[in-house]
Amino acid sequence: MLMRVFSLLLFLIICISCENLPFSKKQQKPILDTIINFNEVDFSPSFKICDSIIEKEAKSYCFRTSIHQKIGAELQKQVFTIHDSIDEIVNVSLIIDSKGKIQFEKMDASEIIKNQLPKLDSVIQESIQKIPAIYPAIKRGIPVTTKYTLPIRIQLKE
Repeated sequence: MLMRVFSLLLFLIICISCENLPFSKKQQKPILDTIINFNEVDFSPSFKICDSIIEKEAKSYCFRTSIHQKIGAELQKQVFTIHDSIDEIVNVSLIIDSKGKIQFEKMDASEIIKNQLPKLDSVIQESIQKIPAIYPAIKRGIPVTTKYTLPIRIQLKE
């Protein structure tokens, strides 16, 4: 009887002590970074000419200047007739999906611009349609959809 109690006690001690040994599976699990900032991307959208740039800020700057130049060039081809001089900034919201397709979402403009240039939003939409292929933004190695606000300065004189 004493031998059975001693054997049972020894068995329980061995079972309990195995959990505290360093080769336990619980301690071998890697710690994962679970905090994800969904307001930022690892790499911003880019054009083919910006693809060779590695630095994040420089690549983002290349994209911003390229898209401003492409839309600005299209807007300068247009002829607008106005009553008063205009010098204002219009914010255009764009959606660049995970496949690199760009879509016009909305345009925030003052009442002066809406009254004097009622077709400006359709002209901007046409300009956006002519933009060449865009590489989508990247978050953790996966292409993601992003929203981009493009400020456009409208400066027209009578």
